[in-house]
Amino acid sequence: MANATGVSVDPYRSYNFKLEIQGVTEGHFTECSGMGIKIDAIPYRQGGVSQVVHRLPGRVEYADITLRYGLTQSTDLWQWFMSAVKGTVTRRNVSIVLLDADGVAEALRWNLVNAWVREWRGAILDALSREAAIESVTLVFETLDRG
Repeated sequence: MANATGVSVDPYRSYNFKLEIQGVTEGHFTECSGMGIKIDAIPYRQGGVSQVVHRLPGRVEYADITLRYGLTQSTDLWQWFMSAVKGTVTRRNVSIVLLDADGVAEALRWNLVNAWVREWRGAILDALSREAAIESVTLVFETLDRG
């Protein structure tokens, strides 16, 4: 749907988002980084015209996504990660949901298909700090869809 000429539309705020795993909200996170898709370019030269290098689309590669969150009593993400550590990778469908300015209504969502936790990083503990304890998990997945 196109915007009317001359009508200003504010961009979404990057701080209103949450994570859903298998359709259940698992919490709000302080940061989501690394989201991206890359298509390899395969160069080739056409016979007889060696000055021009053509490019064909190749393999699609999805970047790992890192989520940072405040440490709480919830152990859901930890248990999910530990299942992979113990040799049983549990793949789940995950959605990163961007919320509208009101912080309630869904504006956009990115669906990660067959995701699993590849990396966990513990919180930095510092007796002189007044910061929240922040952990992070890195997710890998097979495909990404924007809904």
